[in-house]
Amino acid sequence: MDPQPPEASAGVVSVPHLPPGAHSGPDAQALNAGGDSGTMSQDAEVDLKEVELNELEPEKQPMNAAAGTAVAVPGGGEKNGLVKIKVAEDDAEAAAKFTGLSKEELLKVASSPGWVRTRWALLVLFWVGWLGMLAGAVVIIVRAPRCRELPAQRWWHKGPLYRVGNLQAFEASQTGSLEGLKKHLDYLSTLKVKGLVLGPIHKNQKDDLAGTNLKQINPTLGSQEDFNSLLQSAKKKSIHIILDLTPNYGGQNSWFLPSQVDTVASKVKEALKFWLKEGVDGFQVLDVGNLTDASSYLTEWHNITKSFSEDKLLIAGTESSDLQQIMSLLDATKDHLLLTSSYLSQPNGIVLNTKFLVTQFLNATDNHWCSWSLSQAGLMTTFIPAQLLRLYQLLFFTLPGTPVFSYGDEIGLQAAPGQPLEAPIMLWNESSLPDNIGFVTANMTVKGQSEDPGSLLSLFRRLSDLRGKERSLLHGDFHVISSGSGLFSYVRHWDQNERFLVVLNFGNVGQPAKLRAYNLPASTSLPATANLLLSTQPSREEGITLELANLNLDPHEGLLLRFPYVA
Repeated sequence: MDPQPPEASAGVVSVPHLPPGAHSGPDAQALNAGGDSGTMSQDAEVDLKEVELNELEPEKQPMNAAAGTAVAVPGGGEKNGLVKIKVAEDDAEAAAKFTGLSKEELLKVASSPGWVRTRWALLVLFWVGWLGMLAGAVVIIVRAPRCRELPAQRWWHKGPLYRVGNLQAFEASQTGSLEGLKKHLDYLSTLKVKGLVLGPIHKNQKDDLAGTNLKQINPTLGSQEDFNSLLQSAKKKSIHIILDLTPNYGGQNSWFLPSQVDTVASKVKEALKFWLKEGVDGFQVLDVGNLTDASSYLTEWHNITKSFSEDKLLIAGTESSDLQQIMSLLDATKDHLLLTSSYLSQPNGIVLNTKFLVTQFLNATDNHWCSWSLSQAGLMTTFIPAQLLRLYQLLFFTLPGTPVFSYGDEIGLQAAPGQPLEAPIMLWNESSLPDNIGFVTANMTVKGQSEDPGSLLSLFRRLSDLRGKERSLLHGDFHVISSGSGLFSYVRHWDQNERFLVVLNFGNVGQPAKLRAYNLPASTSLPATANLLLSTQPSREEGITLELANLNLDPHEGLLLRFPYVA
């Protein structure tokens, strides 16, 4: 019987760690096959790394039967066991690990000629690049166009003024009051008005100077507390209150008798100081043409308001349409005083000579800030036909100056038969109107026009909003452009902002524009095309690009076009 092979201890095969090349040849094969080469002596013992193989899945076991490493087990079959591999961490292997250069070695390498030249080259390249970028920035700054200094502007320069002379008519109520007016401030906010010209609302007995008190609210309209409440509510909505102090507004002569003018003027001075302390933002006096030496009084009143604050406004009104008389009123205070007049509503002036009247007025005032209206107090419909209302809204909002409107101008309000021309009932909606104002349809009311994007009210809101946002319309330069007969065309531009071209056809027939810009600065020359921002005719498609050489306008149509600044 053949001797039994020694039993494998714990299913472990010990494999000595041999030097390189020692695992090949007959000796290695005999050691793998026999497994009986004996145990290593303790003097030669090294660290072992045990690899558990018996728990691995067969397909993942690294053992190969052909290599002769499988161990037979009782009961037949083969089972992989635990392999202990001897790894010697000798000095040669430890020395193979990279420990880097020492400080002395690094210094030696860094001081070599090659590295010195490289460092100098990189340093020079850095400074050359930095100086190049600095020089480029300086060139850009020097050659860039300078931004134009913005002019000083007050609140009345930034939007329209809105006149409410009769509270009962404006509120469409026989019991109109300051409290009722406060409820309409939200509506005025949608119009983007900057100032509300209110009244007169002071106590006035017709043609009775003794019974007139410019410092007391008419009791039928409210109390001093009601007025203060209105002031605070308007302030929250950025609406400034301008109080009308025309003394004898209920009588025959707004300034009483000529012999009483000095007494009246003293009352006005006292009232100005009183209401300024109450928080009023400005004042209006009408019919100043009836005042003897009106310029002297206006200068004195203007100085009172400005001494209190530069942010206070004085408005004077006259029915005169004579330019010389108007200029005599403006001479003393034309830098700050706004004057409303009938200058633009003189006979035949509306349709035929608007271009001439506007340019003449701007030249006479030396382009100082002015206001635009058709009268000192009346409605636009009193002076121009309904088909020109849109045209005049576009004109007033795009001319250099402050547009001044009366309540109802935004909806084309007209006085019904039997109503006073200057105080017709405001058409808020059909259900709230008295029965005696005649036939009214929805498209005539504020409610109806608010729901119609093509209405006169919607156009008013768009123009008012646009004027408050665009610098070229707020305080831009004004240049008239030669165009066809019956047309009025001009450009508004400011510095590097968008330019605006306005073309107005006052004629009863459609015609080509024939624009010819001879006197425009080089930076504002007309382009070949411009974008149509809006038209006074709702039927025209907006937002399209139009060729200016082929621009045609319908009867009574106004166009507002814009084009970009080109350096």
